Amino acid sequence: MSGALPFCTFEVGDLWLGIEVLEVQEVIRWHPLTRVPLAPRAVSGLMNLRGQIVTAVDLRRRFGLSGRTGSALPMNVVVRAPDGPVSLLVDEVGDVVEVSDDAFEPPPDTVSADVRVLIKGVYKTAGRLLLALNTEEVLEVGAIAIRGGMQ
Repeated sequence: MSGALPFCTFEVGDLWLGIEVLEVQEVIRWHPLTRVPLAPRAVSGLMNLRGQIVTAVDLRRRFGLSGRTGSALPMNVVVRAPDGPVSLLVDEVGDVVEVSDDAFEPPPDTVSADVRVLIKGVYKTAGRLLLALNTEEVLEVGAIAIRGGMQ
């Protein structure tokens, strides 16, 4: 068996997604956002994280899913981007799980091309497939790339 990688897991709709722990700065509850006029649809707004302005990207919108219903507020998975942190808005945060390199497979052909580019691949775990998020592609929203705060 090859090495094991720890992943921070979370849910967005029916998707079980994960990011390598080393890419995650922190996980925090909902923070109020300031909307940004003319921003791409996936950009929900900006938040003040201890004095630092952080862009919030809604993964529901990024994956083309319907909006949140009711009073459910998203959680923030703050990831390290090249020029500073960016928040990914997710429905629910899960556990840190370790996956084996041996369990990795490229994205299946049955996944649409729009979604396939957003994941690096899948890890087979007991009972579920963990989709490994391609954060670099997720942060390419519209004609701009999010690089820690609006550029």
